[in-house]
Amino acid sequence: MVTKTVIFRCDDDWQMKSAALLTQKASAFRASIFLGKDERRANAKSLLGVMSLGMIDGDELVVSVDGEDEEAALEAVTNYLEQADKDQ
Repeated sequence: MVTKTVIFRCDDDWQMKSAALLTQKASAFRASIFLGKDERRANAKSLLGVMSLGMIDGDELVVSVDGEDEEAALEAVTNYLEQADKDQ
């Protein structure tokens, strides 16, 4: 298992499109991927779970990944979270 803390960056309000892109990126990997915010935790492959975190610009998130492709998954997900406004 690998983890990394990142600061979520998104110029606009958190939108369903951004959450959908995140879940799409996460679903491309076999590893289990979870996002943590405050005391809450959500499966990054679940659109409803990601939306339930209510992420906004500047939030600190803990990304936890476990599985055979965990390093690649961690890099892809954390890169997206740190630059989400550029992918919209």
